[in-house]
Amino acid sequence: MNYVLSSGGPSRPPSQPAGVIFADHVHEITVHADVLALLPDPATARSCLDIAEDAAGAINGTMAAAHVGADPERMIAAAEEIDLQLLREHDEGSPSQRFERVARAFEDWKQGKPGRDRLLLDDCRGDLDRCVTTECHETALVIAPCHGNMDARDTFHDILFNERKLVLVPPPGQYAGNLLGHVVIGWKPQDHAQRAVVAARHWLATADRITVLCVDDRPDGSYQFTARELLKQLGLDGDVIAINSGDRSVGETILDFAKTEKATCLLIGAYKHGYFLELLLGRVTRYLLSHRTLPIMMKH
Repeated sequence: MNYVLSSGGPSRPPSQPAGVIFADHVHEITVHADVLALLPDPATARSCLDIAEDAAGAINGTMAAAHVGADPERMIAAAEEIDLQLLREHDEGSPSQRFERVARAFEDWKQGKPGRDRLLLDDCRGDLDRCVTTECHETALVIAPCHGNMDARDTFHDILFNERKLVLVPPPGQYAGNLLGHVVIGWKPQDHAQRAVVAARHWLATADRITVLCVDDRPDGSYQFTARELLKQLGLDGDVIAINSGDRSVGETILDFAKTEKATCLLIGAYKHGYFLELLLGRVTRYLLSHRTLPIMMKH
């Protein structure tokens, strides 16, 4: 296997297999990549890698892959957090076992298409929030799952709320391809929605089709007006459509529209409020993540 252990721990744990490539430049390539597939969970590794490859190719950019995982032996944390991490080993295996499963999924993916052989897997284990920062703080787009094992859930929280990155969440099951065939933007004139569109500009510029969806617009049409102005400012071409949710939720309305219009990707501003308030009030983003059938690109 080809991977590099990053700053999550010592340079070579005793359990590492032979044939490992150690080079600081691999980590440098990883952190400076345009698109990063962050792989905390083997169950979603392939879909994250497939989408990352498409996203990087769309902008003629660079792609990298990195595993991140919590490791109680390398963490500086409260005793309760250490105990929680140790307890999960019964169901999920040790940190090294979890990494090996991700590494095998990565190697299997590399064999699926020519040209992937030069891609290496970076690895950071220890304090998960520090690992996430180490791997993705300079990356323009991070691909990561929102559900899965504990590392996946914690990683998604850190990327979105702490790093404030543009993140692309793969759909459940197999990724169908054609990421930017038809991008639907769920629009409301709020700061987090605008940040998401601006951050995704390079990818939107390569999309075959863009539709900005305004659900339950105000009587003065301010949602549609601001959407057209933003597209104009960013030099993007797209349709602006307003619909009423009726007796459906906003999240259900967005997903129904995306399905009807054969959208290949959904772009939204994620979670208007902070994390803890969203646990009480968050509705639209949670619904979209829980019921998604297509990739969702978002930014907090």
